[in-house]
Amino acid sequence: MRTVNSERLTNTKISKSDPNYLHYKYFQRDLFAAIHQYAKGSLLDIGCGNKPYEPVFGNQISKYVGCDIIQSHLHKVDILCEANNIPLESSSFDTLFSTQTIEHVEDHQGLVNEAFRLVKPSGYFIVSGPMYWPLHEEPYDFFRFTKHGFKYMLEKAGFEVIEIKSNGGMWASAGLGIMHSFSHSKSRNAIIRILRLVFLKLKFVWISNSFFSWLEKVECNPVNTVNYVVVAKKPEMNQKKIESNL
Repeated sequence: MRTVNSERLTNTKISKSDPNYLHYKYFQRDLFAAIHQYAKGSLLDIGCGNKPYEPVFGNQISKYVGCDIIQSHLHKVDILCEANNIPLESSSFDTLFSTQTIEHVEDHQGLVNEAFRLVKPSGYFIVSGPMYWPLHEEPYDFFRFTKHGFKYMLEKAGFEVIEIKSNGGMWASAGLGIMHSFSHSKSRNAIIRILRLVFLKLKFVWISNSFFSWLEKVECNPVNTVNYVVVAKKPEMNQKKIESNL
């Protein structure tokens, strides 16, 4: 059973001393760019949690509604429901938004189908999800996605894919992998325990994040990315035909 009032992300600030800096640096860069370019009108956030990105939208949107399967610890969720069965009328929103939620939904295609149903013609769906990340929120952690998987799901639902952004490349993934290895290590081996102390307690997190950020700047290769931010659009024409196939 999922934990009610569970701890969720509350803000968008991140420092180089955070072990997850290499994720948020590139993820938020691409997410904020997508928000500023495509978000408009009324918005539904699927898997909203504490709505940490609501301030980023500013005056671009007129209404912000959030749904989630459980209530967040700050009680920000407006509608409690499953992501593939949202009790709202079709074509109700100008923008659909879902960040780092799709990997926790057993029926991930159902989430995408609901987004298509709920967004207005010519409206946008901004969605993100990981290709690399350790297991989290277990046992409700089901999938990881490639850019081809995102494209397949969105086009199957009827969306037109506008852009797929890789959030960091192989060096960011490598740096995060090192951080997560030490963060999750439970080894009693003396050498590993000393290395873990050095990395997590003695400023080496900042040094490592700075080093791998530099490597990303020198060579950004998305063959092994951390995450994706994807923007898709609901076509204006032939809506009845597309929706009848869902």
